[in-house]
Amino acid sequence: MTTFTRRATLGALLLTAASSLALTAGTAQAEGETITIGYAVARTGPSATGAGITTIPNYELWVDTVNKAGGLKLPDGSQKMIEVVEYDDRSSNEDLVRAIERLAAQDKVDLILPPWGTGPNLAIAPLMARFGYPQLAVTAVTDKAPEFAARWDRSYWMLGGGHDYAKGLVDVLAAARDAGTINNKVAVVSVADGFGIDLINGARPAFEAAGFELAYDATYPLGTSDFATLLNDAQGSGADSFVAFSYPPGSFGMTKTAQSMGYNPKVFYVSVGGAFPIYPGIADGNAEGVMAIGGVDADSPAIQDYFARHTAFVGNPPDSWASAITYASLEMLAQAVERVGLDHAALAAELSNGTFETVIGEVKLEDNQLRDLWWVGQWQGGAFRAVNPGDKAGAATPVIPKPEW
Repeated sequence: MTTFTRRATLGALLLTAASSLALTAGTAQAEGETITIGYAVARTGPSATGAGITTIPNYELWVDTVNKAGGLKLPDGSQKMIEVVEYDDRSSNEDLVRAIERLAAQDKVDLILPPWGTGPNLAIAPLMARFGYPQLAVTAVTDKAPEFAARWDRSYWMLGGGHDYAKGLVDVLAAARDAGTINNKVAVVSVADGFGIDLINGARPAFEAAGFELAYDATYPLGTSDFATLLNDAQGSGADSFVAFSYPPGSFGMTKTAQSMGYNPKVFYVSVGGAFPIYPGIADGNAEGVMAIGGVDADSPAIQDYFARHTAFVGNPPDSWASAITYASLEMLAQAVERVGLDHAALAAELSNGTFETVIGEVKLEDNQLRDLWWVGQWQGGAFRAVNPGDKAGAATPVIPKPEW
């Protein structure tokens, strides 16, 4: 297992920063008085794109922000600097599980942050429960969230389920169909992995209930790189709407393929990666009108401030879906630590029952789940704006049909 362990080097840097802060803030920071936070994420392998955009930058921004403010606050009013222990799981759930076990049993870190992705979060949930760590499963989309939250009562599922996103998309398309803008045919493809399976299993009954015809319905294996056949078949289906329940490689590959073959459906929807800041570049500057999973209230002052801080620190803006929720989960964790300390049972109870002020607004979990979420977004005027739920404050009006590539 490749490791990126920062215990020695980063710890020394943070202690230096703590001494400097002590001089300016008038607080003493004794050597060794740190809070260790560990995580295992995909620095390499197929999941590295998603982790490198949504997860890792937010972890690093949050740690930097907290430490520059003197460290995590504790109930007695003291502060402790954060020290990070990181492992590269190489996009392998086996490596991930070994890394989490090492963080808990050998490194004995105070807190463990989650990996990127649905499958990885499910892979470590039993282990996190066994060691008693709270698990903020912030990038996991699953319809089984209520079941998992009940099974592992220190786990928190913050990105909703496949049925939620499918229903939101169907609502957007149904409104356009009823307005006469699109026909009632949909071409849908889905990646044959936990995420894609969850989404298509939610979408099929939702489309049927809304009176849509699935003119094309195909799955493709994880790791597929040639999407020409899929998109040719979708184009020939007569559907005005193309929907892909996809991970970033599929979202990007299908976008490029659609452009190269001149496939211009009135609705072009992809999933993970569609809200990434690199997507307009992937689309060769023609992202306008593309829909994807998630979204943000792009006009929110808190979101704009977060985007500015992220851009200044990382060099690029965050994605417009799970990034802000990831950062909000870290703010929740910090506020919970300030209220109850580092005891895992007390932290878990506070996360379950507390109310938190975050970049996405006030957050209060419902049965260990975040339910106040955006389901569909669209690129409009250079920003990825949330369009569903349409009655939620900050929602933009969907633009259909999409401009041609």
